[in-house]
Amino acid sequence: MSTDLPLLAPEIGIEGVAIRVSTRRGGVSEAPWDSLNLGDHVGDHPAHVAENRRRLRQALSVPAISWLRQVHGTRAIEATDETGHEADAQWTDQCGRALVILTADCLPVVLVADDARCVGAAHAGWRGLAGGVIEALMSEMPVAPDNLIAWLGPSIGRHVYEVGPEVRAGFGHLNKSEVDSAFTPSTARDGYWLADLPELARGALRRAGVTRIMGEQHCSYTQVDQYFSHRRDGYPTGRMATLVWRT
Repeated sequence: MSTDLPLLAPEIGIEGVAIRVSTRRGGVSEAPWDSLNLGDHVGDHPAHVAENRRRLRQALSVPAISWLRQVHGTRAIEATDETGHEADAQWTDQCGRALVILTADCLPVVLVADDARCVGAAHAGWRGLAGGVIEALMSEMPVAPDNLIAWLGPSIGRHVYEVGPEVRAGFGHLNKSEVDSAFTPSTARDGYWLADLPELARGALRRAGVTRIMGEQHCSYTQVDQYFSHRRDGYPTGRMATLVWRT
């Protein structure tokens, strides 16, 4: 049986670093997790998740993969094993240790030292962004912000991500221009907003001193054949993986 997976392989121009993003294709899970669901917390059959993760490991050919139990928080840890610690960001300076962020609309944020000495990754939904998950990750990484390059992965697009006033209020610590650039009034419901997760992440990165920010926006909600989307499909649905490692 073939285990070739249609992984996306974005380039950031740093020798010694690899980034990969899984799609929903190439696995064994049945609907509604079809087919390469990598989340072990969304109701899928454990044997299917295990096989999907085995296929991912085989496709990557890396010695170690560090998973997390993500909770929409701001805890950032140094990845040293594959236990699945409760956190929403992780970093490493080890070669061959792939860091995983699972998403199904939230934004994966990858941070890479421009000399490839360390890499990090964060799970950045609106709660994490409001709470400072990117800043927490940067504070743990042993590299100055101006020596970091950021890459933003697939997430729900601002044209479909309608949120209530409590979400916008969660960013009350930002100045008005920053809030206005990330939130557009919804035309469908009064008092609701269209939120731009990548713009919120770019703002956090810029304020922290990161000037090199990459990543072409791929919308998890509208690219049905490519990505899982919690907003589109509800619960249960699967999870994609964004991975980064030192080669």
